[in-house]
Amino acid sequence: MADRGITSHAFRQRIRDSSARPAIPPLRNEAPVACPDWIYNNRNRVERLWARLKEWRAVATRYEKTVASFLGVLCLAAALDWINR
Repeated sequence: MADRGITSHAFRQRIRDSSARPAIPPLRNEAPVACPDWIYNNRNRVERLWARLKEWRAVATRYEKTVASFLGVLCLAAALDWINR
């Protein structure tokens, strides 16, 4: 999942090489990229989740020094978001 700004073909190929499907919209002057609707809809859901998670100050500013503690805060915020939805 990425924005239009990083829609290079090399980046798309790198995503495919890692056994994933890119859901990057093309630039306005490029031909549309084949992307199933369910992937694009999930892309929108993931973007909205990140927007809600960034409302948490600890997630937005990343106070934690280690990756493990940041992942813990991220999982806690996602779980609380899921419970409240």
